[in-house]
Amino acid sequence: MNLQPGEPDEPEVNLTPLIDVVFLLLIFFMVSTTFEQQSRIQIELPEATATPAETEDESLEIVIDAQGRYFIGERQVVNSELKTLKAAISKAVDGRESLTVIIRADASTPHQAVITALDATSQLGLTQISLATSKIEE
Repeated sequence: MNLQPGEPDEPEVNLTPLIDVVFLLLIFFMVSTTFEQQSRIQIELPEATATPAETEDESLEIVIDAQGRYFIGERQVVNSELKTLKAAISKAVDGRESLTVIIRADASTPHQAVITALDATSQLGLTQISLATSKIEE
């Protein structure tokens, strides 16, 4: 029988439950936090004050009026569908892929009309595209 006092046991601190509680609190705060989106962003749009670039003789002009109707040259496109616009541009281009395209859109033209014109020209392989603006009078 060994009656000598043994070495006292070192007290252990088990950190596993503490870590579990911290992770649960972290998850709780992440889920319960609301993320506010800033929908009222104040921006100033740039003004076009640059000098106009020289236009080449070989160019195709697409005009978009305030209602979103397309005009190629002086002729109005039948409707505003992408398929119809591509056919009209393809007919006007007549195989000249190095042609410069100038898009002249009214200031109140719907944004989708301009994007549709850009999409149609890029699908036809026309890569030289310019957006025409008017110079601001000072």
